[in-house]
Amino acid sequence: MARDRAEPSRGRLVYSTDGGRQCPGCRRSEAECVCKDRARPRSGSEFVLVSRETKGRKGAGVTTISGLPPSDQDLGKLAKRLKARCGVGGTVKAGVIELQGDQRDSVIKVLDAEGYKSKRSGG
Repeated sequence: MARDRAEPSRGRLVYSTDGGRQCPGCRRSEAECVCKDRARPRSGSEFVLVSRETKGRKGAGVTTISGLPPSDQDLGKLAKRLKARCGVGGTVKAGVIELQGDQRDSVIKVLDAEGYKSKRSGG
């Protein structure tokens, strides 16, 4: 049973339990997406976020790349290319690529060259 709530003043849908994820471009479900720009990440945001984190790592910083399409095989291949380009180790955890050290500038250059819209996040 689906529950829908409409915003009373404008009549547009604000919340729905149907459909799962929606494409930010055409507002349809990801399976029914009709956008022409298929290279854009489909994880709910328009940009791939590249940030640096130290929390829970005893002060050792890592570069995290989030907002990529959820295909595990593609993430693994992209992570391998990024690790080779930066000359560091890394991993893929829960749809987020983690690279050792502060590699934000190099990662942004590689992502832009591969057609992703990337954005530096955090400090």
